[in-house]
Amino acid sequence: MNLIKTKRLCGKNPAIIVFDGYPPQEGELTGDQSVDVLFSKENTADEKIKLIVERSRNPKNIVVVSDDNEIRFIVKALGSKVMSVEQFIYPSEKRTSRKEIPEAELTYSQMEKINKELKQIWLK
Repeated sequence: MNLIKTKRLCGKNPAIIVFDGYPPQEGELTGDQSVDVLFSKENTADEKIKLIVERSRNPKNIVVVSDDNEIRFIVKALGSKVMSVEQFIYPSEKRTSRKEIPEAELTYSQMEKINKELKQIWLK
């Protein structure tokens, strides 16, 4: 929660952090104006997140941060956006795209030689 506040990962937008289970007895985790902390209690955090998105008037304005593929699929189907934890914590980090990978510089004769070798292996 402190990371979200100190790095201003949500900007001025409110955030909800959902944990599985019940809050700890001592010094319950609580949020503030910008970050709410919820506990799923007898349900799972995924079920709680799904319920929040389903009950939202504007699910397209919700961004769910998770690396769990199942919840990512569900909230996308409900109309929300998703991002990985890495994308959330390091939003400005450049990621390698296919366009950034340099193309191999082969001559035509080298390509022909490789194709010939592959044909001999695979087309027997």
